[in-house]
Amino acid sequence: MSEPVRHPNVQPSAKDIRMVIGASSAGTVFEWYDFFIYGTLAPLIGKAFFPGDNPTLQVLLVWAGFAVGFGFRPLGAILFGYFGDKLGRKYTFLVTVTLMGIATAGVGLVPSAATIGLWAPALVLLLRILQGLALGGEYGGAAIYVAEHARPDRRGFYTGFIQASVVGGFVLSIAVVAACQLLIPADTYAAWGWRVPFILSIVLLGISLWMRLKLSESPVFIAMKEEGEISGNPFTESLRYPGNKKRIFVALFGVTGILTTIWYTAFFSALSFLIGPMRVHPLTAQTVVGLAALVSMGFYVLVGGWSDRVGRKKPLVLGALATLALLFPLFWTLGSFANPGLAASAQSAPVVVAGQQCHTDPFADLFGRKQSDCGNLLETLTAGGIPYSVEDDQGLQLTVAGDAITIDPAWLTDKALRKKGIEAALTAHGFDLGPQHPGIGALLGIGLVLVVLGILSALTYGSVAALLTEMFPTQIRYSSMSIPYHIGAGYLGGFLPLIASYINARTGDAYAGLWYTWVVVAFGVVVAIWGLKGGPPRDFADDHA
Repeated sequence: MSEPVRHPNVQPSAKDIRMVIGASSAGTVFEWYDFFIYGTLAPLIGKAFFPGDNPTLQVLLVWAGFAVGFGFRPLGAILFGYFGDKLGRKYTFLVTVTLMGIATAGVGLVPSAATIGLWAPALVLLLRILQGLALGGEYGGAAIYVAEHARPDRRGFYTGFIQASVVGGFVLSIAVVAACQLLIPADTYAAWGWRVPFILSIVLLGISLWMRLKLSESPVFIAMKEEGEISGNPFTESLRYPGNKKRIFVALFGVTGILTTIWYTAFFSALSFLIGPMRVHPLTAQTVVGLAALVSMGFYVLVGGWSDRVGRKKPLVLGALATLALLFPLFWTLGSFANPGLAASAQSAPVVVAGQQCHTDPFADLFGRKQSDCGNLLETLTAGGIPYSVEDDQGLQLTVAGDAITIDPAWLTDKALRKKGIEAALTAHGFDLGPQHPGIGALLGIGLVLVVLGILSALTYGSVAALLTEMFPTQIRYSSMSIPYHIGAGYLGGFLPLIASYINARTGDAYAGLWYTWVVVAFGVVVAIWGLKGGPPRDFADDHA
């Protein structure tokens, strides 16, 4: 095995570094905006492309489409990692950002299911696949490009901007959606105005390409090419390089598994939690989550810079352990600020469902299975975010505060009547089922909880680009770091909203889905403590393992 290529002696100027960081970060913001806009507009996407009268199933189908894009990220990492290690960093992520922009705009142009039937969800899923392929090549390219321009003692700080840019894409998606809601009349927005954020991707694509075309190739890749050190087959060499299998395992579970589940819980799960079971008005929820995410962006850069002094392992492990301790308390606090009346009503007027086969089957409608009568009641309560308990009984019963609710036989076959009847019974017992508009104090409390979640994410994410760059040899770096990163982010993180929503639907507990995050992080921190090197940062060497 040949000696890994080191940084060339000639370092980029400060102006060059600013241009590298600015162009790479802006492109990353735009590309993640393209990917996140789907999740931000999930409720409207469900109505347009996955219509039906089962709101729980509709939500699960939307998140399944979200997960499909993530599922193809590892394939994109293999494909574009190969080209990044063979042809160069710059031109590879020019291709990825172009593919992402075109696919995102395409989602905004797909006719609704009411117009073209099943072709609508099929086309949306195809475009999500293209987005996933593009994103599989984007992160590794941008992170490596910045890392290979940076001095070793500033690598964490400089790459911290790339990590912050991922949050920036989420913030931009929230800001554009909020602006469209404010500027476009409500009826028009619901009909077609929600498509505008997707179509705007064409403008963002043009800006990103213009900035990235000004960049030159990575100096490390140029030196590697001049010395004839280009890998023959980066994918296979990533698996054969001495010690790389262990490094890939650690990068997958001990790094990416931690950071990606915390990230999606802190932002997407929090947003879905506020809009869904907590019933906070969508624009209010989007605004407070967006502002909290904006505040948290600075912590990613701070953590990256801190890791230049204390090493990459310490912030990651600290953030993971803090998440295990604080995850549930933070979400309980979030719920108490967002909708204190819901918890109070559920405590003073407990909802109890009794019957046979008392469990929900969220995919019953999709696969033609018959939901039990008790399951129908539970599905309606779950969709409304109403806490309940279940008891076994020969007959079907629904009680609120101990009072038996008369179950109209029509409820068992007509979902709209069932929803209307149950909500009327709950309202009569003090439940406030309308949109929630928390006061200033509550909004500040929500924002503070979200910022703390953002800080936990920053601790586990801020230094990761530098960490992964230093874990792998230069010749196969693009492939070696992209593959585990996107397997972890694609499956452990990308399927989080779907898995957490399914757990919530099965249990009727709005907090139960958090156990998925907790278990993944708990396993990951054990792997990180075992597999990551402590101490100050250092470049890759053959004895790195």
